[in-house]
Amino acid sequence: MTNDPQFAISARGVTKTYPGTKKSPAKEALKGIDLDIKQGSVFGLLGPNGAGKSTFINILAGLTRKSAGQVSIWGFDLDKNPRQTRASLGIVPQEINADVFFTPKEGLEIQAGLFGVPKSERRTMDILKRLGLEDKADAYVRMLSGGMKRRLLVAKAMVHAPPILILDEPTAGVDIELRKQMWEQVMDLHAQGVTVILTTHYLEEAQELCDTIGIIHNGELVTCKPKTELLSSLDSKMLMVVPEAPIQKVPPLGGLDTQLREDGALYITYKPSQTKVSDILAGVSEAGISVKDISTVEADLEDVFMQMTYGQDA
Repeated sequence: MTNDPQFAISARGVTKTYPGTKKSPAKEALKGIDLDIKQGSVFGLLGPNGAGKSTFINILAGLTRKSAGQVSIWGFDLDKNPRQTRASLGIVPQEINADVFFTPKEGLEIQAGLFGVPKSERRTMDILKRLGLEDKADAYVRMLSGGMKRRLLVAKAMVHAPPILILDEPTAGVDIELRKQMWEQVMDLHAQGVTVILTTHYLEEAQELCDTIGIIHNGELVTCKPKTELLSSLDSKMLMVVPEAPIQKVPPLGGLDTQLREDGALYITYKPSQTKVSDILAGVSEAGISVKDISTVEADLEDVFMQMTYGQDA
């Protein structure tokens, strides 16, 4: 395991096995996770339901005891320095668990007290302002909308100024406008130096926001690469050809996967390592098709995710 200060989190050989019962066998939730997350990154931790994402996050948070392996958080060993590692993290859970009997201001003050933040160093109103909740500081939580409650969870996670913010499905059930507002506020925190770790099922969200992506499947880390490198690793592209005149049947084009869509365009899937666009266009011309327009459709994160987790071609 590395203690290099450039890494916010470093994990080596992390495993978790839940003991069996009379009705079910033991379950190996994590199978030796090796992972380095750079300081200052926006890291996306993706995977299907039950892949092991939440187990890994709960281990980081000290809520679940790992079976084996080592973890370093902001340079502190998870086993030797549990107080320092927990103080280095701000965690926004998937479930809304705000206490409805306190106002946002009171809730943040209590949270700061739990982390031992002296009153002279608390930034309660500043945090509420940054997250668009300043005018709700003295309102009772039960009166807040769902989106405001989610922002309040982010605020509570930041009361002790942790260098790492972990967001577990933070926009689940949030409408598009509130999702956009929340990410603007989170990315503002990132611009101030906070390392952001995100789990989400909205792959377009991860593709837009994250600079590095790790994918967990069946308890194993199947890939962890910079986003641009990960997207370019998928040897599959699609060429869209718009004919000058409507065509009635799909040309063979050397056995490539070719579909004639309802809009009249041909969508041709090919592997750049094996086929050149010029050869495809030559085949289209030989089939007697005059081309009005062409464009390429790059692989997206969903294509990579499906191939990595389910073995499906993009």
